[in-house]
Amino acid sequence: MPTPHNTAKPGEIAKTILLPGDPLRARTLAETYLKDPVQFNSVRNMYGYTGTYNGKRISVMGTGMGMPSIGIYTYELIHEYGVKNLIRIGSCGAINRKVRIGDIIIAQGACTDSNYAYQYGLHGTYSAIASFDLLRKAILSVEKHGFPYAVGNVFSTDIFYKEKPLWRDWAKMGCLGVEMETYALYCNAVRAAYASEGADSDAKSLVNPHADVKALGIFTVSDSMVTGETTTPEERQNKFTNMMEVALDVASKL
Repeated sequence: MPTPHNTAKPGEIAKTILLPGDPLRARTLAETYLKDPVQFNSVRNMYGYTGTYNGKRISVMGTGMGMPSIGIYTYELIHEYGVKNLIRIGSCGAINRKVRIGDIIIAQGACTDSNYAYQYGLHGTYSAIASFDLLRKAILSVEKHGFPYAVGNVFSTDIFYKEKPLWRDWAKMGCLGVEMETYALYCNAVRAAYASEGADSDAKSLVNPHADVKALGIFTVSDSMVTGETTTPEERQNKFTNMMEVALDVASKL
C-alpha cells in the first residue's frame, strides 16, 4: 500500500534497494547504471527507481539526511513493501588517519549519540551491526575491484553542527568515519528480522515475514576531520562511482 511518504504500488520496488541520502544521486545512479529504470516515487522529491543491473532487478531511492528520515523510509520499505536487502551508499568524514579521501568504508557496525534505540525498551546500550552476508560480499567485491577500503565502526550522529566537536572521542574508540544514518538503518533491519525472537511461548510458532531482512552501509570518504582535506564536486562525482559499483555488484548477487 502507498504510504504518506512513498506512492509506489505493490511490486514496484525490488527486494534489493540501494539507499543514497541524496535523491539526486538516486536519480543519477538509476539513469547511469540501471537498465530501463522506472520511477516509483517522487513524494517530497525523494526519488525512487526500479530497473535491472546484470539481469537482476534492483531499486534505488533517496533517504534524506539523518536518522529520523532514513528511519521512516527504511521502516516502510521493509514493512510495507517487503524489501529484504537494504544497502546504504553515502559519504562520510574520516576520523582516522589511516583512512584517506576517496577510500571506501564498509560499516561493520555503527555507534551513535542518538536515542533511536530507546523505542525498543532496552536496559543498556545497543550495538548495531551489519548483515555478515552483505558485509562479506562487499569485502570480496571491493578487493576484486582493487579499491582502497577499510572495514570497521562508523559513528552515526544526530547533530551536524555540534557545539563541541566529539569526533576525537569516537576516533579513540576505533571509529573510522562519521555520518548520520546507519545506526537507524541497522536497528530497523535487525528489529524486523528478529521480531519473533523472545516471544511468549504460545507465539513462537508465528512466521516472521521479515526474518531474512539484511542491511549494510558503504561509504566514500568525502572529507577528513583529521587532516582538514575535502573533495571538490568533480572529485565526489568521480570517486563515488567506486562505491556505487561495489554496491551494485553486491546487489546483483542477492
